[in-house]
This record gives sequence, C-alpha cells and structure tokens, in this order.
Amino acid sequence: MEPRAGAMLLDRGSPVEASHARGLPYVFLPALARGSRGRMTQCVQDALRTAIVRLAFRPGEFIHKDAICKRLGVSRFPVSEALGRLADEGLVEILPQRGTRVSRIDIADCRQAMFIRRAIEGEAIRVIAPRVDDRLLARIADNLLEQERAVRQADGVMYSRQDHAFHDMLLSELGYQRVKAVLQGARGNLDRTRQFLLRTPRRQAESYLDHVRIAEALKKRDPEAARHAMHRHLDQVINEIETRAAENPEIFTPFA
Repeated sequence: MEPRAGAMLLDRGSPVEASHARGLPYVFLPALARGSRGRMTQCVQDALRTAIVRLAFRPGEFIHKDAICKRLGVSRFPVSEALGRLADEGLVEILPQRGTRVSRIDIADCRQAMFIRRAIEGEAIRVIAPRVDDRLLARIADNLLEQERAVRQADGVMYSRQDHAFHDMLLSELGYQRVKAVLQGARGNLDRTRQFLLRTPRRQAESYLDHVRIAEALKKRDPEAARHAMHRHLDQVINEIETRAAENPEIFTPFA
C-alpha cells in the first residue's frame, strides 16, 4: 500500500500506522459502552474529536464510517450524527458524493487565535506578576519538573499536557472566568497545531526554556519582564506555525 499524503509526518509505530498494519483501521478508537441514542452520539463525537486533535486522524484524510462503526461497536446513525457535529466545529468536511474528510489546519484561524492569546496572556501575566506568592511558585516549579521529564523522554503527548497546564494555572491566577473562557476558545483552535509542533524534541525543548524564562520573571515579581517573556514565547510559536505550514501544505490550508 502506498503511503498517503502526509505519511512522512508520522513517527514510526504511530497509532495510524499500527491500525493499518493490523488490517482494520483506527485501532486507536476504543469500543464504547452501550447507552441512550443521544449519549451515544456524544460519546462517538468525543472519541472522534480526541483522535482528530491528537492527529491520529491526519488532516486531509478521508474517514471510513464502516470502519469507525466496527471499532466503536455502534451503528451508522451516531457516527453520522457525530461527524455532522464535528463538521459544525470545523474539524471535518462533508463532501457530497465523496465522503467525509478531516479538515486541514486553517492557518488564518491559527493567526487569529495567537493574536488573542498574545493580547490576553501577555496582559494577564503582567497583572499577576507583582502578586505572585510562594504557593504559585511551587506549583510552577512542579510543573516545570514534569515538562523537563517529558522533554528528556521526548514524549510529545506528556509535554503538550504539561504545557497546557502551565498556561492554565497562570490564567487561573488572574481570576477572570469570562476572560479565561475567551482564551480557552482561542487555544482550542490551536490544539491540533500544538500536537503537530510538539512532536519534535527540539520544539519541546525550546518551549520548555521559554517557560523557564517566564517563571524566572515571575520569581522577580517583574511585570514587564514577565510580559516580554510571554510575548517572546507566543511569537516563537506563531513563527514556528508559519514555517511548518509552508513546509506541509497537505496539513495546513493555503495562506497568503
């Protein structure tokens, strides 16, 4: 079987490769417990969304409903309903007479999301820096230890989880729930991109060092240094996105 577009981006032994090696695709999808129709559709949607965000389903890949039904142990109805909802979220495209395809990552959406993140997270860390206490510094230190462990193990999934937790604890310290909700929406649009970028040990290490610089500025209770460190970190991310998007047009939408 010839590799599909984007296959060079997958690590050897990835879930997608393993699924094809065993015959029936999508081994990364778990069988679901039986439940009500409405709840089953939600469970299918959650399972498919998780697989899409984690790049088990590749951007641009056509999805085979029958294989999903067999893997999840469900009928076609909840799968069709779930895919319709995911289309509303922009994660899949339903193409008449052709099937359902995983959407490519939209570079314009990434730019807008990073613009929002830069504005909110830069201001948030400026506000919280003067009032940082030992409790928060201890939590940050624990998180950085976990980040370092993930970097040493070249574990992109673990690092992505700790990266998310690092930013979340800083924003939670601000205490503005509506602001947090806006930022979480923007970060949600970047979930697949973050998974893609953090596959490489180099990018994990760079991100970790950026977080260390942010933590050092917070230890000094220096608001401007903290904001500068956060802006530098997020600027590095969008620069990396732009570079990787140009290199991988099968993963990202065209951009001007």
